[in-house]
Amino acid sequence: MDTWIKETFAQQKPIIGMVHLLPLPGSPLYDPHCMGMDKLTEIAVEDARRLERGGVDGLQVENIWDYPYLKGQDIGNETVAAMAAIAVKVKEAVQIPIGINCHLNGGFAATAVALAVGAKWVRVFEWVNAYVSHAGLTEGIGAKLARYRSMLKAEHIKYLCDVNVKHGSHFIISDRSIAEQAYDAQSEGADALIVTGFETGVPPTYEKVNELSSAISLPVFLGSGITAENAKSLLSCSDGAIVGSTFKKDGNWKNLVCEENVRHFMDIVKEIRKEGV
Repeated sequence: MDTWIKETFAQQKPIIGMVHLLPLPGSPLYDPHCMGMDKLTEIAVEDARRLERGGVDGLQVENIWDYPYLKGQDIGNETVAAMAAIAVKVKEAVQIPIGINCHLNGGFAATAVALAVGAKWVRVFEWVNAYVSHAGLTEGIGAKLARYRSMLKAEHIKYLCDVNVKHGSHFIISDRSIAEQAYDAQSEGADALIVTGFETGVPPTYEKVNELSSAISLPVFLGSGITAENAKSLLSCSDGAIVGSTFKKDGNWKNLVCEENVRHFMDIVKEIRKEGV
């Protein structure tokens, strides 16, 4: 087990549950009359508590409802402030570590939030190379982001970086294999890699995960579509998972966390750990 993963989670194959923030100030769907900051925070904290009671090893706070997404460099101060205000309450409500993801590829915003609230990691959709996302051409930010982290003296914050991330076209780098793209991210300083399916709720194939994890020495996390049914297969060739939809009522990411779903999934993960898969 990688040292920083062991120090952060104290658990083999850690499972990170998603705290999906409802629309924040500044986003098109934000409605202060029926869902102001106090209510947004209350809902996020309750989801976090359900996830912790269900047995997950960490939480990732994410502004998933802020669509249509801006490119990272266009994310406003209001988003950073709102995420920090809610994330600090989430962190205070649980005993497990938290991380931050800011859409879309908002690594600088997420790092600022992470430093302010004491989060342990940041998810970065495009660390190196480029792809075409819903927001347009999305280029790697690893070089600048590593310097930003260094400037902030925040080397304790780790970057979990996607390879061939969901919700986009990677045709512009289609001459590069998954393994080659993974090696790019590793050689350019990523702390761990994330592999996903095509979209939220869709798992990567075993072959894709295995090809990526076999090519590099970094920890590899699953980033979408992990269920009770495919957990054993996909965790056999990875080091952990970020889980959202499976933990929600009816398996829909737009719903609240269902504690029963979390417990059922984590019971399976515990058996997988015992088997040493």
